[in-house]
Amino acid sequence: MSESNPPPVLMPGGNAIQPRVVLWLITIVAVGLSLFQLYSAGIQPLGLFYQRGIHLALIMLLAFLMFPAFGPKRKRGVIGWGIDLIFFAGALITGGYLVFFLDEIINRAGFWSETDILVACIATVTVLEASRRAVGFGMTIIGVLAIVYAFAGPRGELPWLGEWLPGILNHRGYTLDRVAGQLYLGQEGIFGLPLGVAATYIFIFVLFGAFLESTGAGKFFIDMAYAATGRQRGGPAKAAVLASAGMGSISGSAIANVVTTGAFTIPLMKKLGYKPKQAGGIEAAASTGGQIMPPLMGAGAFLIAEYTNTPYLDIVKISILPAIMYFATVYLFVHIIALKQGMQGMPKSELPQMRQVMKEGWHFLLPLAVLVWLLVMNLSPMRVGYYAVITMVAVAVIRYALWYFFVAPGQGQPVTLSRTKGVIWAGLTKLVEGLELGARNAVAVSMACAVAGIIVGVVGLTGLGLKFSSMMLAFSGGNLVLALVMVLLASLILGMGLPVTASYIVLIVLVGPALTSEFGVPLLIAHLVVFWYSQDSNVTPPIALAGFAGAAIAGSKPMETGFQAWKFAKGLYLIPLFMVFNPEIIIGGPVLVVVWNAVIAILALCAFAAALEGYLFTRMSWLPRLAISAAIFGVFYPSLLTEVAGAVVMVIAIGLNWRASKHEAPIAAA
Repeated sequence: MSESNPPPVLMPGGNAIQPRVVLWLITIVAVGLSLFQLYSAGIQPLGLFYQRGIHLALIMLLAFLMFPAFGPKRKRGVIGWGIDLIFFAGALITGGYLVFFLDEIINRAGFWSETDILVACIATVTVLEASRRAVGFGMTIIGVLAIVYAFAGPRGELPWLGEWLPGILNHRGYTLDRVAGQLYLGQEGIFGLPLGVAATYIFIFVLFGAFLESTGAGKFFIDMAYAATGRQRGGPAKAAVLASAGMGSISGSAIANVVTTGAFTIPLMKKLGYKPKQAGGIEAAASTGGQIMPPLMGAGAFLIAEYTNTPYLDIVKISILPAIMYFATVYLFVHIIALKQGMQGMPKSELPQMRQVMKEGWHFLLPLAVLVWLLVMNLSPMRVGYYAVITMVAVAVIRYALWYFFVAPGQGQPVTLSRTKGVIWAGLTKLVEGLELGARNAVAVSMACAVAGIIVGVVGLTGLGLKFSSMMLAFSGGNLVLALVMVLLASLILGMGLPVTASYIVLIVLVGPALTSEFGVPLLIAHLVVFWYSQDSNVTPPIALAGFAGAAIAGSKPMETGFQAWKFAKGLYLIPLFMVFNPEIIIGGPVLVVVWNAVIAILALCAFAAALEGYLFTRMSWLPRLAISAAIFGVFYPSLLTEVAGAVVMVIAIGLNWRASKHEAPIAAA
């Protein structure tokens, strides 16, 4: 085949077969987007609509290039390219119109022109189509339903539809001009808070994560986890928990974390004796925990900080203890299974040595140290992300330069002009790869946030949030536990079609007012509860996305693996309940009260894992398991007397189990 007609190639990071010219375009747009984000984050901050407009335009261009109109397994063809060109124009109009005519739009102050409304309609359709390709049909359908709901009413575009709505959902209805203006030209629509966070904080930290990944930090963290835990019982599984805790927060996706760390950990877990479904479930539960692990929490920390008007560093601080509680539970599940099945650790010869791991990769800790230090100095998270990226690149360049000029010559690799040119070219290629990977990884999150902005805009326009609060209060009968169960079910249903970030945004807009105003849950805790529950679609059948990814690597049945992930991730459901009924662990209080709550929470979660598995130091009969289950309810009840009684019962049950194991040891030895 001639060079003038090059063959199509497989697009990295996806299943789509792309012509080489499309891959070049993707690289150019992605690198341009990343450089724009770095410029606006660290060199010249831009105004709200300028930043978000340019970001969204470039993100949508990238989405249309990466995801063909008719799916990844079909060639675009003439029709596909025709559709794409129309949407390319739509993406440029969406961002460009705001950037070039922002002053005139502001001066019109709500009296929109026909051109304003036409561009608003183009922008809305373009955003929904980009979301369909990058995120999936679920997000797009919910966005369309939100717009249709805004039209339904006696004064709206669809007055007949308003007659079919239940009384509590009725509203006046809105015209096309009003809805289009709200969604495109207002600050509560497409360019609202969700996209604002995605275009600033989230992108820069996704880019940071991409550079960590492209420079080999992932392998460093995994090796460090293996060196720390490999010789213990169930070592690879424990390493999976630790590695996923570290990488999950940075990667921003539980599924991506399963695929990356799971490729190393799942085969080793199976080799050690874990069943395939257990190996896949452990990795899925641990990777999901990465999304609630500071400092990044899969971008959730930034959204919570913006919505609650709380400093980002405070969100990080209060999230540390709940995250430790979650991972302690998963870690204990892993340990108990290893004990039950008589597993041993891995041989020392098969494990990396901590000294060697640190010697080869200690420099990966420097950007993280800079990140934490700048956060403590109260710098803007966007500026912190910028300096973290610059530090990551600088450290990689300096380390390789020192090796090339001082170590390599001693190994028979002299410094020559031709080799130096090759090294520089390889370094530039690596830099471009990191910039491109960061932009690619941000596409789905940014598009989800843009459509979430549509939903938020409609909720604000129609008052749906207050109506939903009234429904929630009516169905729960004012019972907080039932209300939380409703939130959990709603998050599971939303999670079937939405990514975690979008699920959180939609849910907090709908149920947040009810939790705070009707049930008295503190604002910050309400956001944390909804954010934690939004993770459940990763590990809860029938749609356990992270569990299914783990099953693919482990070679197990998806549904069985999903149930295992659901079991190991039980802290995802219990810890938010504890936050609600014992708010001191989040919003603070007397030191003794906070310590007491932390101790009984960890005790309850550990006892729960033992009761569920029927094993701790030795096998546990049904009676202590039932006693522990009852005691857990006591610990979660906001009364000191019941908390003490529950803690005493759990300590006694665990103590008796330990004593039984001591009696069994001499018999086993004999």
